[in-house]
Amino acid sequence: MAAVTESLSSSSAAWCAFYGAGIICTLVVYGILQEGIMTVAYDGSLFRYSVFMVLCNRLAAVVFAVSMAAAKGESMRNEAPLWKYLIVSLSNVYASSCQYEALKYVSFAVQMLGKSFKMMPVMIWGMIISGKSYSVRDWVVALSVTLGCTEFLMTGPTHSRVDANNSFKGFVLLGGFLALDGLTSTFQEKLFKEHKTTKYNQMLYINLLSATVSMVTLLVTGEMWPAAAFGFAHPRFWLDCGMLSASAVASQFFIYSQIKEFGALVFAATMNVRQVVSILVSYVKYHNPVTHLQVLGLCVIFSALFYKSIAAMLTAPSKEEKMPILAAKATEPAADNDASKAV
Repeated sequence: MAAVTESLSSSSAAWCAFYGAGIICTLVVYGILQEGIMTVAYDGSLFRYSVFMVLCNRLAAVVFAVSMAAAKGESMRNEAPLWKYLIVSLSNVYASSCQYEALKYVSFAVQMLGKSFKMMPVMIWGMIISGKSYSVRDWVVALSVTLGCTEFLMTGPTHSRVDANNSFKGFVLLGGFLALDGLTSTFQEKLFKEHKTTKYNQMLYINLLSATVSMVTLLVTGEMWPAAAFGFAHPRFWLDCGMLSASAVASQFFIYSQIKEFGALVFAATMNVRQVVSILVSYVKYHNPVTHLQVLGLCVIFSALFYKSIAAMLTAPSKEEKMPILAAKATEPAADNDASKAV
């Protein structure tokens, strides 16, 4: 009996490691491609149409959501009013656009840290929209992360290789990303609770409407045809764009699989590792400069995040930890409870 139990435990650990490695690898590839597309010239020309990238990613996500909903036998009808999905879609599209645009003015590390920096805005939105309350530990961790990010920004280079003179514009775009992304994740959580939407149904309609919003934005701004023309003039762009969308979709498989089998807390810890690996790979691949004080700031940030993950694992009941992240009643900040926006 003991041998069987040990075998099951080893198998479970192996699957957890497999899903974790899948999440980290696919999202690291996603981040590197994202940085490359927006900051590395194609035959001397930079790609400047960030909303077009959002459109491609959302169309790929629609295909994934339809496939998974069909495989799971989930309903294709909208389970919440379309206008509520539209609110999430609008904030989703323009948050993603701000994220892409920011790479023109600030480094990839700064953009990645924005995902951690958003803890405080998400908590504030949660209090305003959902009437949430948070523990002292949550506020201490959020404050530590915020201070670590601030220290990183103030003690070394933060500009992008594309434009070294407009870091302030990049920070404004990151501010827009933080505000809009916090609203997106908080409103998504509200939809799950109020309308009991399934994860793939919500993913389908949010991404379908997001693709529509992206398309309309591109047509209104006159960027659709220039973006497509850029691709035809530089065929390698389509390869990078396809790989970017594929890595984003592939990450969803690993994310939902890990959440289903091992719970929200393991996923949160995995995402912390992903951020560390993504930043290190970016520094190695693109030779971005970093100071010793910035390394100290990174250590403070990720120490706080790992402490939060480990403390939650040690204190949370196993039944609660095993609940699907998107169906559970959130007790942690929405930034940690949003699998569908991991990319």
